[in-house]
Amino acid sequence: MIARSLRFPLILLLALLLVLAWLRQAGPAPARDARPANALVPDFSQYQEVPEKKKAFFNFMRPLVEAENARIITERSRLKSLLAKKKLSLAEQQWLDSLAIRYDLTPPLDEAAKTKLLRRVDKLPVALVLVQAANESAWGTSRFAVDGNNFFGQWCYVAGCGLVPQERIDGASHEVARFANPQASVRSYIHNINTNNAYLGLRQIRETARQKGQEPKAENLVQGLGRYSERGRAYVRELTDMIGHNRRYMFD
Repeated sequence: MIARSLRFPLILLLALLLVLAWLRQAGPAPARDARPANALVPDFSQYQEVPEKKKAFFNFMRPLVEAENARIITERSRLKSLLAKKKLSLAEQQWLDSLAIRYDLTPPLDEAAKTKLLRRVDKLPVALVLVQAANESAWGTSRFAVDGNNFFGQWCYVAGCGLVPQERIDGASHEVARFANPQASVRSYIHNINTNNAYLGLRQIRETARQKGQEPKAENLVQGLGRYSERGRAYVRELTDMIGHNRRYMFD
Protein backbone atom coordinates (compact mmCIF):
# COMPACT_ATOMS: atom_id res chain seq x y z
CA MET A 1 0.00 0.00 0.00
CA ILE A 2 2.83 2.34 0.90
CA ALA A 3 4.84 1.37 -2.19
CA ARG A 4 1.81 2.01 -4.41
CA SER A 5 1.24 5.47 -2.88
CA LEU A 6 4.88 6.48 -3.58
CA ARG A 7 4.84 5.36 -7.18
CA PHE A 8 3.39 8.56 -8.69
CA PRO A 9 5.72 10.95 -6.82
CA LEU A 10 8.70 8.82 -7.89
CA ILE A 11 7.67 9.17 -11.54
CA LEU A 12 7.47 12.94 -11.14
CA LEU A 13 10.90 13.02 -9.51
CA LEU A 14 12.45 11.02 -12.35
CA ALA A 15 10.84 13.32 -14.92
CA LEU A 16 12.19 16.37 -13.11
CA LEU A 17 15.71 14.92 -13.06
CA LEU A 18 15.53 14.24 -16.80
CA VAL A 19 14.46 17.84 -17.49
CA LEU A 20 17.29 19.22 -15.37
CA ALA A 21 19.81 17.03 -17.18
CA TRP A 22 18.53 18.28 -20.55
CA LEU A 23 18.79 21.91 -19.46
CA ARG A 24 22.43 21.42 -18.42
CA GLN A 25 23.25 20.02 -21.86
CA ALA A 26 21.40 22.82 -23.64
CA GLY A 27 23.37 25.50 -21.80
CA PRO A 28 22.08 28.83 -20.50
CA ALA A 29 19.22 30.53 -22.30
CA PRO A 30 20.31 33.37 -24.59
CA ALA A 31 19.89 36.87 -23.22
CA ARG A 32 16.59 38.35 -24.23
CA ASP A 33 16.76 41.45 -26.43
CA ALA A 34 14.58 44.17 -24.97
CA ARG A 35 14.33 45.92 -28.34
CA PRO A 36 11.23 45.27 -30.45
CA ALA A 37 11.68 42.66 -33.17
CA ASN A 38 10.64 45.17 -35.84
CA ALA A 39 13.01 47.94 -34.69
CA LEU A 40 14.26 50.02 -37.63
CA VAL A 41 17.16 51.54 -35.68
CA PRO A 42 20.29 49.45 -35.07
CA ASP A 43 21.33 48.80 -31.49
CA PHE A 44 24.11 51.36 -31.21
CA SER A 45 24.47 50.66 -27.49
CA GLN A 46 26.17 47.36 -28.32
CA TYR A 47 29.39 49.12 -29.34
CA GLN A 48 32.00 49.20 -26.58
CA GLU A 49 34.51 51.33 -28.49
CA VAL A 50 33.46 54.94 -29.06
CA PRO A 51 35.06 55.29 -32.53
CA GLU A 52 33.24 52.17 -33.74
CA LYS A 53 29.96 53.45 -32.36
CA LYS A 54 30.38 56.79 -34.11
CA LYS A 55 31.27 55.16 -37.41
CA ALA A 56 28.28 52.84 -37.20
CA PHE A 57 25.94 55.73 -36.42
CA PHE A 58 27.23 57.91 -39.24
CA ASN A 59 27.21 55.02 -41.71
CA PHE A 60 23.57 54.41 -40.85
CA MET A 61 22.46 58.04 -41.04
CA ARG A 62 24.57 59.33 -43.92
CA PRO A 63 22.69 57.56 -46.76
CA LEU A 64 19.40 58.86 -45.37
CA VAL A 65 20.68 62.44 -45.40
CA GLU A 66 22.23 62.09 -48.85
CA ALA A 67 18.99 60.66 -50.26
CA GLU A 68 16.93 63.56 -48.91
CA ASN A 69 19.46 66.10 -50.14
CA ALA A 70 19.38 64.53 -53.60
CA ARG A 71 15.59 64.75 -53.68
CA ILE A 72 15.68 68.42 -52.68
CA ILE A 73 18.37 69.29 -55.22
CA THR A 74 16.26 67.71 -57.97
CA GLU A 75 13.37 69.96 -56.96
CA ARG A 76 15.66 72.97 -56.73
CA SER A 77 17.01 72.35 -60.21
CA ARG A 78 13.51 72.25 -61.68
CA LEU A 79 12.50 75.30 -59.65
CA LYS A 80 15.41 77.33 -61.01
CA SER A 81 14.52 76.24 -64.53
CA LEU A 82 10.91 77.38 -64.15
CA LEU A 83 11.83 80.66 -62.49
CA ALA A 84 14.01 81.45 -65.50
CA LYS A 85 11.05 81.12 -67.87
CA LYS A 86 8.85 84.03 -68.87
CA LYS A 87 5.75 81.86 -69.26
CA LEU A 88 4.81 78.52 -67.74
CA SER A 89 2.55 75.78 -69.01
CA LEU A 90 -0.44 74.80 -66.90
CA ALA A 91 1.37 71.71 -65.62
CA GLU A 92 4.47 73.75 -64.77
CA GLN A 93 2.43 76.36 -62.92
CA GLN A 94 0.62 73.67 -60.95
CA TRP A 95 3.91 72.09 -59.96
CA LEU A 96 5.32 75.44 -58.87
CA ASP A 97 2.22 76.27 -56.84
CA SER A 98 2.29 72.85 -55.18
CA LEU A 99 5.96 73.28 -54.27
CA ALA A 100 5.28 76.73 -52.84
CA ILE A 101 2.48 75.40 -50.64
CA ARG A 102 4.70 72.59 -49.35
CA TYR A 103 7.26 75.20 -48.39
CA ASP A 104 4.69 77.31 -46.53
CA LEU A 105 4.22 79.99 -49.18
CA THR A 106 0.96 81.07 -50.78
CA PRO A 107 0.64 81.27 -54.59
CA PRO A 108 0.55 83.19 -56.81
CA LEU A 109 4.13 84.16 -56.07
CA ASP A 110 5.50 87.64 -56.58
CA GLU A 111 9.22 88.18 -57.12
CA ALA A 112 9.95 88.41 -53.39
CA ALA A 113 8.12 85.14 -52.75
CA LYS A 114 10.00 83.44 -55.58
CA THR A 115 13.28 84.51 -54.02
CA LYS A 116 12.11 83.21 -50.66
CA LEU A 117 11.09 79.87 -52.20
CA LEU A 118 14.48 79.42 -53.85
CA ARG A 119 16.13 80.22 -50.52
CA ARG A 120 14.09 77.49 -48.86
CA VAL A 121 14.39 74.70 -51.43
CA ASP A 122 17.99 73.72 -50.83
CA LYS A 123 20.03 70.98 -49.20
CA LEU A 124 21.86 71.02 -45.89
CA PRO A 125 25.53 70.04 -45.40
CA VAL A 126 25.67 66.36 -44.51
CA ALA A 127 28.05 67.01 -41.61
CA LEU A 128 25.61 69.46 -40.05
CA VAL A 129 22.71 67.02 -40.14
CA LEU A 130 24.84 64.14 -38.85
CA VAL A 131 26.17 65.95 -35.78
CA GLN A 132 22.77 67.32 -34.87
CA ALA A 133 21.27 63.85 -35.16
CA ALA A 134 24.05 62.49 -32.94
CA ASN A 135 23.53 65.27 -30.41
CA GLU A 136 19.75 65.07 -30.26
CA SER A 137 19.49 61.27 -30.23
CA ALA A 138 22.45 60.43 -27.96
CA TRP A 139 24.09 58.68 -30.91
CA GLY A 140 20.92 56.80 -31.79
CA THR A 141 20.33 55.36 -28.31
CA SER A 142 17.62 57.70 -26.98
CA ARG A 143 14.11 56.39 -26.34
CA PHE A 144 12.79 58.73 -29.00
CA ALA A 145 15.18 57.36 -31.63
CA VAL A 146 14.67 53.70 -30.76
CA ASP A 147 10.91 53.76 -30.16
CA GLY A 148 9.90 56.67 -32.39
CA ASN A 149 12.54 56.85 -35.17
CA ASN A 150 13.04 60.47 -34.09
CA PHE A 151 16.68 61.57 -34.32
CA PHE A 152 16.23 65.31 -33.99
CA GLY A 153 13.94 65.80 -31.01
CA GLN A 154 11.10 67.20 -33.13
CA TRP A 155 7.93 67.96 -31.21
CA CYS A 156 4.27 67.54 -32.12
CA TYR A 157 1.20 68.93 -30.40
CA VAL A 158 -1.69 66.52 -30.98
CA ALA A 159 -2.41 64.01 -28.23
CA GLY A 160 -1.03 60.62 -29.22
CA CYS A 161 1.14 61.97 -32.04
CA GLY A 162 4.34 60.81 -30.38
CA LEU A 163 6.05 59.89 -27.14
CA VAL A 164 5.47 61.85 -23.94
CA PRO A 165 8.78 63.11 -22.48
CA GLN A 166 9.34 61.84 -18.96
CA GLU A 167 10.52 65.29 -17.86
CA ARG A 168 7.56 67.18 -19.38
CA ILE A 169 6.33 69.84 -16.97
CA ASP A 170 2.76 69.90 -15.69
CA GLY A 171 0.42 71.69 -18.05
CA ALA A 172 2.57 71.12 -21.14
CA SER A 173 0.96 69.27 -24.04
CA HIS A 174 3.81 68.64 -26.46
CA GLU A 175 5.04 65.17 -27.35
CA VAL A 176 8.18 64.04 -29.15
CA ALA A 177 7.02 63.07 -32.63
CA ARG A 178 6.96 59.46 -33.74
CA PHE A 179 7.94 58.69 -37.35
CA ALA A 180 7.24 55.66 -39.51
CA ASN A 181 10.94 55.25 -40.24
CA PRO A 182 14.26 57.10 -39.81
CA GLN A 183 14.08 58.54 -43.34
CA ALA A 184 10.85 60.31 -42.43
CA SER A 185 12.59 61.87 -39.44
CA VAL A 186 15.39 63.20 -41.65
CA ARG A 187 12.90 64.62 -44.15
CA SER A 188 10.87 66.32 -41.44
CA TYR A 189 13.97 67.81 -39.82
CA ILE A 190 15.37 69.28 -43.04
CA HIS A 191 11.95 70.64 -44.00
CA ASN A 192 11.71 72.30 -40.59
CA ILE A 193 15.09 73.97 -41.04
CA ASN A 194 14.10 75.06 -44.55
CA THR A 195 10.75 76.62 -43.59
CA ASN A 196 10.71 77.66 -39.93
CA ASN A 197 11.21 81.39 -39.35
CA ALA A 198 13.53 80.54 -36.45
CA TYR A 199 16.17 79.40 -38.97
CA LEU A 200 15.95 82.27 -41.46
CA GLY A 201 19.49 83.25 -40.50
CA LEU A 202 20.78 79.81 -41.47
CA ARG A 203 19.02 80.00 -44.83
CA GLN A 204 20.47 83.46 -45.46
CA ILE A 205 23.99 82.20 -44.74
CA ARG A 206 23.40 79.36 -47.21
CA GLU A 207 21.96 81.75 -49.80
CA THR A 208 24.97 84.06 -49.50
CA ALA A 209 27.31 81.14 -50.12
CA ARG A 210 25.30 80.16 -53.19
CA GLN A 211 25.46 83.70 -54.56
CA LYS A 212 29.25 83.59 -54.21
CA GLY A 213 29.38 80.28 -56.05
CA GLN A 214 30.47 78.46 -52.90
CA GLU A 215 29.26 75.21 -51.37
CA PRO A 216 27.50 75.97 -48.04
CA LYS A 217 29.60 74.67 -45.14
CA ALA A 218 28.40 73.08 -41.93
CA GLU A 219 30.70 75.28 -39.83
CA ASN A 220 28.96 78.38 -41.20
CA LEU A 221 25.35 77.22 -41.26
CA VAL A 222 25.50 75.92 -37.69
CA GLN A 223 25.61 79.55 -36.56
CA GLY A 224 21.94 79.79 -37.54
CA LEU A 225 20.79 77.04 -35.15
CA GLY A 226 20.81 79.06 -31.94
CA ARG A 227 17.04 78.83 -31.59
CA TYR A 228 16.93 75.06 -31.99
CA SER A 229 17.72 74.67 -28.30
CA GLU A 230 17.04 76.66 -25.16
CA ARG A 231 20.81 76.60 -24.65
CA GLY A 232 21.24 79.05 -27.53
CA ARG A 233 24.86 79.92 -28.29
CA ALA A 234 26.16 77.19 -25.99
CA TYR A 235 24.28 74.70 -28.18
CA VAL A 236 25.84 76.19 -31.31
CA ARG A 237 29.32 75.96 -29.78
CA GLU A 238 28.74 72.32 -28.87
CA LEU A 239 27.63 71.45 -32.40
CA THR A 240 30.60 73.34 -33.83
CA ASP A 241 32.97 71.32 -31.65
CA MET A 242 31.24 68.10 -32.67
CA ILE A 243 31.67 68.91 -36.36
CA GLY A 244 35.40 69.43 -35.88
CA HIS A 245 35.95 66.39 -33.70
CA ASN A 246 33.88 63.91 -35.68
CA ARG A 247 34.55 64.59 -39.36
CA ARG A 248 37.05 61.73 -39.50
CA TYR A 249 34.28 59.29 -38.60
CA MET A 250 31.61 60.65 -40.94
CA PHE A 251 32.93 59.66 -44.33
CA ASP A 252 35.05 56.62 -43.48
